[in-house]
Amino acid sequence: MLTTALVVTYPVGIWFGLTHFSARTVSLWILAVLVPTAIFRFRRARREDLSAALRIPLVIGLVVLAGALTDDRRCVLAMPVLINLALLVTFAHSLRGVPVIERFARMQEPEPLAPAQVAHCRQVTWVWIGFFALNGGIAALLASREAWVDLWAAYNGGVAYALMGALFAGEYVVRQYRFRKYGSGLHDRLLSRIFPPREDPR
Repeated sequence: MLTTALVVTYPVGIWFGLTHFSARTVSLWILAVLVPTAIFRFRRARREDLSAALRIPLVIGLVVLAGALTDDRRCVLAMPVLINLALLVTFAHSLRGVPVIERFARMQEPEPLAPAQVAHCRQVTWVWIGFFALNGGIAALLASREAWVDLWAAYNGGVAYALMGALFAGEYVVRQYRFRKYGSGLHDRLLSRIFPPREDPR
């Protein structure tokens, strides 16, 4: 819960920090939060999983450390770029096995996925890869100009999350429209009224 709150609110915190303090001070604050959080979160991780789990915090920590050493705010503003890059690599790597979207779909669907659904999930995973590339590019552009810190905070602290939510919800609605397989949740019952299940030809 704490990690989720930090992920959602950190752009606003960084914006406030950079408009009142130096990049070095903000970088030291981030490190003071990042290091204990990473240690607490991954203290029970298996040794074989630890290197992969710490990859993102380690990269972010090194960039923020560079910001503390150089007093360059662009290092702090690069955090969303690194997060999007990490998500892009994660989704792209999953295409070698079970795509990330297919894993989500298997948790949501009441029955095993049909081959057409599996193919759909692979296509949607590519859509997410494109989204992370575009989102990371916008974050990089906004981070490149110190005068755009307000726009950076507004985009990364609000617009980007809204776009992710819209894409996630939109994909789910499209999947239910195409395949009409519903569970017992409230959203499933609502969509089953909008898109009634197709009759079994048997």
